[in-house]
Amino acid sequence: MKTRINLLALMLWMVFNALSQEYVPIDTNTWKIQARAYILEKHLGVDAIYLQAGAMTLRNKTFLNGTIEFDIHLKEEPAFPGVYFRANNESGDSEQFYVRPHQSGNPDANQAAPTTKNISPWQLYFGPKYSFPYAYNYDTWTHVKILVNDDKAQVFLDHSVTPHLSWKLFHEPKAGKVILRGGNTSGFHIANIRISEETPVLENFNPIEKEPIEGLVQSWEISDMFSEEMLSDPNNLEPIIRERRWQGKIEVEEGTAANISRIQNLRDGTNGNTVLAKITITSDKDQFKLFEFGYSDRVVAILNGEPIYWGTNKWRSRDYRYLGTVGLFDGVYLNLKKGKNELMMAVSEDFGGWLITGRFKDDSGIKVK
Repeated sequence: MKTRINLLALMLWMVFNALSQEYVPIDTNTWKIQARAYILEKHLGVDAIYLQAGAMTLRNKTFLNGTIEFDIHLKEEPAFPGVYFRANNESGDSEQFYVRPHQSGNPDANQAAPTTKNISPWQLYFGPKYSFPYAYNYDTWTHVKILVNDDKAQVFLDHSVTPHLSWKLFHEPKAGKVILRGGNTSGFHIANIRISEETPVLENFNPIEKEPIEGLVQSWEISDMFSEEMLSDPNNLEPIIRERRWQGKIEVEEGTAANISRIQNLRDGTNGNTVLAKITITSDKDQFKLFEFGYSDRVVAILNGEPIYWGTNKWRSRDYRYLGTVGLFDGVYLNLKKGKNELMMAVSEDFGGWLITGRFKDDSGIKVK
């Protein structure tokens, strides 16, 4: 008898939960649509929107906790359709999940990531903590379901009963906009949008932990922005350095790198795409020390006012599948003088993550501040 009562209660809860998630109409009264092109039409038997190179923002509502569901008809081509939630247009911050239909079956077939001041740093948030392999079906709808509860989220694809990914969210929980996006130049059909504001219970919440890189410099002082073109003449560094205004310090995240977008907004209309990231190294004698480092997208290393290295680590800079993810892939021998030395990294950004990281594997005889 007790089993029957429990089963009935479960069925009633499922019915209530389904009813509490209302279908959101797909029309221009409900959504602000900004795209190269869109068509409201029947597709695969249901009302849908074909959204090309753009996004649609839910009008007159914000989202904090709850469930977001939608169907999307994928095509096997490079694109990044998905959803932003808790989006704040003023700060440029949001949470997001999107799929990479052209990477079906691969470890990076999708992505959970934030936007921070309008930059999505997937070159920092990579690996099994934030994506999972999945084989997509291109003949019918792919169902996406995201549960959000305070600082946690889960995603379920194609009506799975167990989550494909659980992750900790990146920003302080604040209500914001829901934005669905199509591809880049590609177009996708989206249908059956449902949004519930009932706070869900997250079962089987087991986020994957990422192993931190040992020995990293933990903080960097960041300057104001300036144009990367100013670095083209290595004899012109002295006035560039002298004219900088220092904005504050940023800390390493994910045990991997410091996110320059925490303090600078690349997309705020200010001229420039480059900052100086600075550390002070106090050496107990004249000596050479190997400094291993990583960055995104390009860097000029400057020691005590002298340029000593230039490099690029941007997307597709090394081969057609190169992602530009950040790690300790570069190194330079620093000619340190006894006493204080200033190491500055002029870091320039296009997209994908404005990042800097580094360490002295052997830090004997030096102190870093």
